[in-house]
Amino acid sequence: MITTALTELLGIRVPVVQGGMQWVGKPPLPAAVSNAGGLGLITALTQPNPEALRTVIRETRVATDKPFGVNLTILPSINPPDYEGFARVAVEEGVKIFETAGNNPGKLIEFFKSHGCIVIHKCTTIRHAKSAERLGVDVVSIDGFECAGHPGEEDIGGLVLLARAAQELKIPYIASGGIGDGRGLAACLALGAAGVNMGTRFMCTVESPIHQNIKEKIVASTEYDTTHIFRTLNNTSRVFKNAVSQQVVAIERRPGGAKFEDVRDLVAGARGRIVFENGDPDYGIWTAGLVLGLIKDIPTCEELLSRIEREAEEIIQGMAKLVKAKAKL
Repeated sequence: MITTALTELLGIRVPVVQGGMQWVGKPPLPAAVSNAGGLGLITALTQPNPEALRTVIRETRVATDKPFGVNLTILPSINPPDYEGFARVAVEEGVKIFETAGNNPGKLIEFFKSHGCIVIHKCTTIRHAKSAERLGVDVVSIDGFECAGHPGEEDIGGLVLLARAAQELKIPYIASGGIGDGRGLAACLALGAAGVNMGTRFMCTVESPIHQNIKEKIVASTEYDTTHIFRTLNNTSRVFKNAVSQQVVAIERRPGGAKFEDVRDLVAGARGRIVFENGDPDYGIWTAGLVLGLIKDIPTCEELLSRIEREAEEIIQGMAKLVKAKAKL
């Protein structure tokens, strides 16, 4: 069994966290991940309001007696969600582990820590990771350029980011972006991480609440099947390369550039949600990471985490054999 600062802090067996994903982090998936030994996360903003979140927390607790958490991501919005309400309800329901992401998380972090909760905060730069450390988070999730969703604007891959985190951070950190198997877990542990965060890989599991067509599309895809949108708007997002995302990129590349209003209808969240419901991968924007190239099947969460755990252990033990004792003179 692999034991790290993350497994000891969270009380989990496998140092793997299921990333909080819009429209995906619903009770069946986090419950299955937690039951399999990892940390499952409910995505708060998938729910329409705080009381709906209360309901799904209770549903998840019925489905697992293992630790699970709630993701709360602060997003740019004309009509901001009731972040305080979501946070309050989750704490009232006894949730003790939170994943936060987005800008200016200070108030949320302060609230969670004042109630004795564990906070994992997602960052795309070491500068932001150190700021989160000063705010008192327990774990930082380091998102490299390979990740789905928002990789930041610096374009720095995980290999360098994780090594820099080892140099700069005093708290445990986990790796996010491009991880989908035991080899990735072992590599991240070697770079100093206490575990990994996986999103796209968990989308393609039996318990993932998305359409089977999308799961099969993920299996059929490669690392070449993502693209970046919002590059020119300084809000880069890695998404699946489809008809809609390529249209957005084309609009951004027009002479004179583009404004958000020019692509608003194309990138509407409701369209992305329908992708997961009707199974048409070209209907809207949906996020996916470079790990697409590593996904070859649709296992249960139990099968996936058991395999990752076994592979990582074998690789770590095999690496030890590379060190030969020096001959005594």
